[in-house]
Amino acid sequence: MATISLEGMQFYAYHGYYKEERIIGGEYIVDVYITTDVRKAAVKDDLANTINYETIYTICQMVMDEPAKLIETVAEKISLKIKHLYNNIKEMKVRVRKLNPPLNGPVAQAYVEVEGSFTKKCGRCQRPLLCYNDKTCWCVDTHVHKGQLAELKLQYGDNCLCKECLAFFSA
Repeated sequence: MATISLEGMQFYAYHGYYKEERIIGGEYIVDVYITTDVRKAAVKDDLANTINYETIYTICQMVMDEPAKLIETVAEKISLKIKHLYNNIKEMKVRVRKLNPPLNGPVAQAYVEVEGSFTKKCGRCQRPLLCYNDKTCWCVDTHVHKGQLAELKLQYGDNCLCKECLAFFSA
């Protein structure tokens, strides 16, 4: 396991709750931390088998270019775009810092940090799996009868099942 990080990405952007903030703009710093398995990339010495930090920067830049009222929105959008691009992220943290926020006194920065862990265990066999818990997840494409899905939901609750266990129950 490894952590791939980009720290201190600097942007001038037009985020803010107040209209003036979205007109004047301000300085922001974005940090992204991703935990993933890099063994295959290291052995093959191949960028295609890891997280490309140039791509991460580009995603951050694109989101920062879209004005938003809340930095919570900005952090969440960055996180979602990265998560939907890579299917091998075990954990991720995104921090968006707004420098010198316009308050009634000197404040160096305000920041929002969003994070998520996508490592789970199969509810049936306990094998580790990755689950993003959204419509991009691999389990959406499984062919399990609706009645069987209802039964699995009763038996395993909100616990995800791995590909092998879902294949066992598929029609």
